[in-house]
Amino acid sequence: MQPAFQSAYICPLIKKSGLDEEDAKNYRLISNLPVASKLLERLVAQQLIKYLSDHNLLPDRQSAYRVFRSTETVIAHVLSDILTAMDKGDIAALTLLDLSAAFDTVDHATLLRRLQISFGLGGSALSWFHSYLSQRRQHVVHQSNSSPSSDVEFAVPQGSVLGPILFIMYMADVTRIVERHGLSVQQYADDTQLYGVCHPSNSASLCRDLGDCMSSVASWMSANRLQLNAAKTEFMWCVPPRRRHHLPTDQLTVGSVSVAPVDSVRDLGVLLNSDISMDAHLTRLASSCFGVLINLFL
Repeated sequence: MQPAFQSAYICPLIKKSGLDEEDAKNYRLISNLPVASKLLERLVAQQLIKYLSDHNLLPDRQSAYRVFRSTETVIAHVLSDILTAMDKGDIAALTLLDLSAAFDTVDHATLLRRLQISFGLGGSALSWFHSYLSQRRQHVVHQSNSSPSSDVEFAVPQGSVLGPILFIMYMADVTRIVERHGLSVQQYADDTQLYGVCHPSNSASLCRDLGDCMSSVASWMSANRLQLNAAKTEFMWCVPPRRRHHLPTDQLTVGSVSVAPVDSVRDLGVLLNSDISMDAHLTRLASSCFGVLINLFL
């Protein structure tokens, strides 16, 4: 690719009004690429997605950046599986994995090997992606100030068309690891929902299986320059309302970190209770709508 196509400028924007503008953590970094670069990427993306779809190469459990799929697809699958288990008298354990700066730590050499070995890209196609990822540069622009340009040695290009597609190709092996442990998984980009079901008397065994699976996932991520943030990973037991008094208290252990179960989680913008009643989500929606109505009449 032409060097001009591979240069981005970063605009830091404050995440929320009222935050301390002197603290760098309060800024969201917005990457801007040349329009001509994005047009070229869109043409390549159309061909790449068609190739992946025609050969059924993407994990069926990954719903991000795919036609006729969305976050709703993920939520519907997770809820359907858990509710079906609960109707049979079983319980479920739901774990939401948290990755630290996932898109920013992708290793280019590893990604290129994966494109070749796992997805069968070679020849001029692989050479083009090597050129696309090589010699990328970026600089920060804030108000009237501009920083010196620096090389981008890792990460899929932020703000790009191809970046998200390359990331889900990079992460494809995670679903295979989970399935080898006999558990279920749904993904939307780097958001991963890992869950399993069991008879109420087998909660401790399921908890151990989840911990072993997460340890395998963490080891794979470490080997691929990704980082599973166990401290921010959420874990919830799901039981029918009539079995609330039998709610397990088993904790999830990942390496040296213990994750205590919680009563509700926020999954892709949806609040889920341990009894999958959606009460917390509906209460929040009602509160938001009420707030909007009050503002309209003030």
